[in-house]
Amino acid sequence: MTEPSSSSHQEIFQESPSASPSEDATIAPRMKSKDLPELDEAQPPEYTIMDEFQSLTPLREYQMDEQALLAESIPDRPLIGPLVPLAMLREEYERGSQGFVRQIDWLMSHGHIGIRRTKGDGDCFYRSLAFAYCERIMHAPDAELAVMSAISSIEATPALLEAAGFQPLVFEDFYEMFLSLVRKILAPDENGKVLTPAALLGAFNDPETSNSIVVYLRMLTSAQIRSDPDISNFLLSPETAEFVEPRVFCEHFVEAMGKEADHPQMQALAQALRVHVSVAYLDGHSSGQNGDEVTFVHLDKAVGTVPGAEPVMLLYRPGHYDILDTRSEDPMDYYT
Repeated sequence: MTEPSSSSHQEIFQESPSASPSEDATIAPRMKSKDLPELDEAQPPEYTIMDEFQSLTPLREYQMDEQALLAESIPDRPLIGPLVPLAMLREEYERGSQGFVRQIDWLMSHGHIGIRRTKGDGDCFYRSLAFAYCERIMHAPDAELAVMSAISSIEATPALLEAAGFQPLVFEDFYEMFLSLVRKILAPDENGKVLTPAALLGAFNDPETSNSIVVYLRMLTSAQIRSDPDISNFLLSPETAEFVEPRVFCEHFVEAMGKEADHPQMQALAQALRVHVSVAYLDGHSSGQNGDEVTFVHLDKAVGTVPGAEPVMLLYRPGHYDILDTRSEDPMDYYT
């Protein structure tokens, strides 16, 4: 991703010179949606989680396959794609790692037959979670309850951000963008229309809207990490595997656009949004007693989640996240 010369995100999130070195507060000038970097010129992030596997010889084969697949997808892949059969992903691995093929077969045999692809730009976790979060609300059995619960959770987040040192001038535009999108699921707009599945997909493929939501979720993740000792006391640098202070970790690996998410970021965002997230780890290796069984990591300890609500389902491959689904394609009326 091309870094703008005058308003890079790393500059935006730096502390004010007046702040003391011990403070975790984030003091920054007001940032607008127009300040966001263009996504069309995205470049691979400086660090990928693939680096952690470099010393593991059995993984090197599928590393190369995976990196090639992602590199080819970046130029023309939409930010969020249509729902397609998971078998299409399987085809991409048929001439590569058979471990991936067998794990995909396991997923399909257990009802996970669809995938919604996201652009591999380093922001895929946040974008995937945000879209799946909104879509889950839209298709909830009791949509009104789901929307009210989501709005309540989102409206509680500015206080968390301010407590972590973020000034409202920094985040309020991005906050309003996210909140208004959820409200539109039930509340008609000025034309009397509510948010449809097609409009939701369109919103997440609009760079300004989509990237604004990603920025807000990154800020929210940072605020949760800074305030939660269960997370902040166990932060390791993905570059050195050494402990780093929460402020340093957040500035370098959370707030900066294009930086991939790992377990601390996932745990923090699930907690902040009070949402149950399940991540299927597609790593090409057998696990457990069932051979090619895929390991699911469940982030379901968030306080205030709606009882019985379907979890947000994500699919992880080394360095990338997509959305996993039990449907193989969007309904015929999805785009009407």
